[in-house]
Amino acid sequence: MLEIRDLSVNYGHIEAIRDITFEVPQGSIVTLIGANGAGKSTTLKTISGLRKVRAGSIVYDGQDLAKVSPDKRVQIGISQAPEGRGIFPGMTVRENLEMGAYVRRDRSASALAPDFERVLTLFPRLDERIKQVAGTLSGGEQQMLAIGRALMARPRLLLLDEPSMGLAPMLIKQIFTIIEEINEQGTTVLLVEQNAAQALKLAHYAYLLETGEIVRSGTGAELANDPSVRAAYLGGDV
Repeated sequence: MLEIRDLSVNYGHIEAIRDITFEVPQGSIVTLIGANGAGKSTTLKTISGLRKVRAGSIVYDGQDLAKVSPDKRVQIGISQAPEGRGIFPGMTVRENLEMGAYVRRDRSASALAPDFERVLTLFPRLDERIKQVAGTLSGGEQQMLAIGRALMARPRLLLLDEPSMGLAPMLIKQIFTIIEEINEQGTTVLLVEQNAAQALKLAHYAYLLETGEIVRSGTGAELANDPSVRAAYLGGDV
């Protein structure tokens, strides 16, 4: 579904990503793991069209995205729940979810009803707080809202940037269970995550980024059992 070829991205004169190549097969969960500053979030932002490509290509479903604007990328099926959640704090939960469907051609109540049902079934807590102002939600609820908002665009490829950041262990487990359920419903997932142990348990394929380069790749299980990955990112356990 997604092919990244020799991708390089700069922040000014600083090379954030250098010649990375990887694939996201349709129906899979693929994860990018690595330390802070490795280039994981930059990779997602570039796929979404929020960062400029210096060299290389991004091909989605056979289409080169070089000249496709960020909003058009959402229309053709790529949606992102950003790092830090990025919810609209002054809007209600319902209004935030409606914003997720903003680029859809049909935004009538009847057209959005199945999507609301899907999101609120995945996240019953949001259903309980549907009229609540989003800025008053807990961190976990805001993360649920960010993912739910991304799903309202009906993505075929869902980009998730650090969904477990700042959450309590029980909520982390819940979020990862829901990500697996979203995938089982037919949505392909590209996951950026510092919680390497949880990400590798979930992922079909995994790539380890270090200082802007991919240094390891394989199935989630292969990376989880790689001694150097275990020592550096898993504390010797997974």
